[in-house]
Amino acid sequence: MGLRAGLLGLLALIVASKCSYSPEPDQQRTLPPGWVSLGRVDPAEELSLTFALRQQNLKRLSELVQAVSDPGSPRYGKYLALEDVAELIRPSPLTLRTVQKWLLAAGAQNCHSVTTQDFLTCWLSVRQAELLLPGAEFHHYMGGPAKTRVVRSLLPYQLPQALAAHVDFVGGLHRFPPTSSLRQRPAPQVAGTIGLHLGVTPSVIRKRYNLTAQDVGSGTTNNSQACAQFLEQYFHDSDLAEFMHLFGGSFVHQASVSHIVGKQGRGRAGIEASLDVEYLMSAGANISTWVYSNPGRHEAQEPFLQWLLLLSNESALPHVHTVSYGDDEDSLSSAYIQRVNTEFMKAAARGLTLLFASGDSGAGCWSVSGRHRFRPSFPASSPYVTTVGGTSFQNPFRVTSEVVDYISGGGFSNVFPKPSYQEEAVAQFLKSSPHLPPSSYFNASGRAYPDVAALSDGYWVVSNSIPIPWVSGTSASTPVFGGILSLINEHRILNGQPPLGFLNPRLYQQHGAGLFDVTHGCHESCLNEELQGEGFCSGPGWDPVTGWGTPNFPALLKTLLNP
Repeated sequence: MGLRAGLLGLLALIVASKCSYSPEPDQQRTLPPGWVSLGRVDPAEELSLTFALRQQNLKRLSELVQAVSDPGSPRYGKYLALEDVAELIRPSPLTLRTVQKWLLAAGAQNCHSVTTQDFLTCWLSVRQAELLLPGAEFHHYMGGPAKTRVVRSLLPYQLPQALAAHVDFVGGLHRFPPTSSLRQRPAPQVAGTIGLHLGVTPSVIRKRYNLTAQDVGSGTTNNSQACAQFLEQYFHDSDLAEFMHLFGGSFVHQASVSHIVGKQGRGRAGIEASLDVEYLMSAGANISTWVYSNPGRHEAQEPFLQWLLLLSNESALPHVHTVSYGDDEDSLSSAYIQRVNTEFMKAAARGLTLLFASGDSGAGCWSVSGRHRFRPSFPASSPYVTTVGGTSFQNPFRVTSEVVDYISGGGFSNVFPKPSYQEEAVAQFLKSSPHLPPSSYFNASGRAYPDVAALSDGYWVVSNSIPIPWVSGTSASTPVFGGILSLINEHRILNGQPPLGFLNPRLYQQHGAGLFDVTHGCHESCLNEELQGEGFCSGPGWDPVTGWGTPNFPALLKTLLNP
């Protein structure tokens, strides 16, 4: 009787609203390559959906981010606590009441919120979910290298028009897990080995970026760093131990991860998961390290979204987060992309440094109405994260200056306008670059990325007890840059200063001081007659291939230790 009454109440709400709307009409809903449907989900099966509730005071939040991140502001470094952010952006009582009433009428009783009250995760039967979200049709799907199983709907969902002012989107319906773009390249050919290295290891990174044996965490602060993993991948403690045994003998380091958030699987280790942990912990040596391990455990959950919920629910978090996750901007709905960007604003207001890999497809390429255009990546294109591109050694076997790694993701957003902090740098690049692609390929007024870079080519990784050479991708450069920022945070904390927080306003104001400028090389793009596979090219100063450049630790430390 209770279920029937609930369904009647839900139908009454839908009828009362007279019409419905689609929150995500522009979300790509095609089945990714390599995925197959395993059929409809049993109507009685339970699934988890996440409701993104409309926030308040976003203009004020944006102003606060600018104030706490700008060295010229009297509020610089005076970050907000999670409770302060919650107080500012918490949905209105009307939104909370309206959504709760709607969900209760549908029979969704097992719902959990977060500290900021702007996400609600509920368990419902598939039957209830399909009634709640007309149009949705849930199927089991399987795909990806790990044969991951998910529950998704390839059909668009509708919401009652009465909820248009209260719900941004519903998570757990459309977006499929990303696949790793990490690749193992063939080893370059070389004659003789005297004075040469045979791939990138922690000692090679420390030599190139001028880190001494003393440049490690002190072990006396509450400093910490984290990497987040959203693939069906895990790291093994034994691989980390073997990696440090082989490559970590010249510097003090921690023997294990301090804190794992989420569930570590017992299967084979993944190369990307191993890489993230091994290089974050060797660049940011002897600093407490957290791993967010594929937290979206239920088949209907989106792991990346679950990570954002965790950030909104924990008051004490690591200062630096490195993430090797990305999607094509055009594959994501406007509602989703704007809301995720707001989540990054919340993190910036709290003084968190979020580093995202710029991607491994150069400028990217896709066809719009028969014309080729570059294809930006998100979250790399968010104006509230620091995006890390990739480089290679000029001589692959010597610790030399760096050139562009042709896979290094970069370009201009088609969604986010250019933030004020980078207007001067981007204008200078557009004015002075001798190799600019035709303007029809990119949106010159969009947020430009990456912001910085590091080596992304030829890494050694230990995975499943096996040392693997020549692993490449911006998934490698991102934890390296993150670890180096953690070392700088260590000095700041010991000096009584706040952690770096959102780095970009300071980075651009200082015109890349403390970084090695990368001025040679171009990344890949559309393989057509007009471009012949060449995208943007690097040059003096900032460029959309390697940003401001790669870290020179002593100089960067000096620059970023100034109040």
